[in-house]
Amino acid sequence: MQTECTPDIFGFEAVEGRQVVAAFDGGAITSDAGALLLGATDRAIGMVDRLASCFVDRRSQAQVEHSVATLVGQRIFAIALGYEDLNDHETLRHDPLMAVLAGKLEARRADCAAVAGKSTLNRLELSKPEPSRYHKISYDAQAVDRLFVDLFLEAHRTAPRQITLDLDATDDPLHGEQEGRFFHGYYKSYCYLPLYIFCGRHLLCAKLRRANIDASAGSVEEVARIVAQIRGRWPRVRILLRADSGFTRDELMTWCEHNDVDYLFGLAKNDRLITEIAAELAEAAEENRRSGKPARRFKDFRYRTRKSWSRERRVVGKAEWMLPSVAESESATKPRRKKKKSVMVGDIDLATLEGRANPRFVVTSLSADQHQARALYEKLYCARGEMENRIKECQLDLFADRTSTHTMRANQLRLWMSSMAYVLISALRRIALATTRFADATCGTIRLKLLKIGAQVRISVRRIKFSMASAFPYTDVFRTAWAALDSAAL
Repeated sequence: MQTECTPDIFGFEAVEGRQVVAAFDGGAITSDAGALLLGATDRAIGMVDRLASCFVDRRSQAQVEHSVATLVGQRIFAIALGYEDLNDHETLRHDPLMAVLAGKLEARRADCAAVAGKSTLNRLELSKPEPSRYHKISYDAQAVDRLFVDLFLEAHRTAPRQITLDLDATDDPLHGEQEGRFFHGYYKSYCYLPLYIFCGRHLLCAKLRRANIDASAGSVEEVARIVAQIRGRWPRVRILLRADSGFTRDELMTWCEHNDVDYLFGLAKNDRLITEIAAELAEAAEENRRSGKPARRFKDFRYRTRKSWSRERRVVGKAEWMLPSVAESESATKPRRKKKKSVMVGDIDLATLEGRANPRFVVTSLSADQHQARALYEKLYCARGEMENRIKECQLDLFADRTSTHTMRANQLRLWMSSMAYVLISALRRIALATTRFADATCGTIRLKLLKIGAQVRISVRRIKFSMASAFPYTDVFRTAWAALDSAAL
């Protein structure tokens, strides 16, 4: 119950006879003091300044209040902290934490804050290749692409013997009339179809694309660029490309074969492939009947499509047979059930057996001597599922799907800002949290547990002190992270 008539004071239930009231009048207080660790992480990897150097600033420098580094850093830090909307900066520009992260406590002009508001940041997002009256900052796309790979390379003290690059395309749903929007039949929505390339937890590419294209469109160019940059630093490293069947295209596989790059791609099933493993399916079905548990067999064989492939390649087939789940059994009783296709093994028709087949196939350049069929599929190929978690971090935790600006150019910049926020938190996790309970935490968990700390900010002539909440439950993790970042900055 409200106890005051003043609209800025909020009343709550009394405790032991005392009124409980609240108001937004604390002054120099921040709710994100843990972001000081993000600032230390940025100093360790030098990301914000180098990203700022990928922009061309045609403003009159004598009149500039907020540098490109301030604008870029402010946007990335805010996304990392959960503030994806530009409107948030109209208030955030008065947060002393943002000023400290920008390295600028006061503005030169009386009508400005230390960091930028929504209008200035909006002009940055809407910039064009050629300057106009209100948009005089533009980005160099090639320089930004190179920076992702440079940050990946610098994260390693020594060259690894082998690396795996995971490629994937995902949907970025659109709810307006954005440039380049198309309806995608698989995702059943209007969307973009961005291309992501990861190496473990390292993000190497985030390319915004229209949705009326093949999933693999542009992948040869992006892979060629990344591989050339990697081998310029690590000439002897072995590289494996891994992706689902959307990338199983002759152009990409041929490029890999001509450039000493291995590949392991999913392969969409068809009648010819299923017939090739029919005997193994029959064996799996018999084992499943006896044990009641899913049964697997694997077959290694050579295969070539009738038209689309330029050569024969190694294919591994997984012949799996399993009993249907309860939901599948219930759906089987519904009318108009799709009839199983007949597959003969001798005199036995697999379509008549109890249970169902779950065949899967992969195509690879890896030799059978070094990678046996079962291990190739179960250990190496199935591990690509971990990349899905990385994409979820980018899109769900760091708002990479917030592409609501009208132009694709502006939305590409938004995608990069979110991606750089991912790179920043990932670097914090790698450098400072490796020995803590948050070593494998997601970006969203790290934000919630470690960055969202309430603190009072006291600014004097000689120092700026953040008096953080004494009851913060992860003080030990914060201390460990600070010590690791302090050492990394030396």
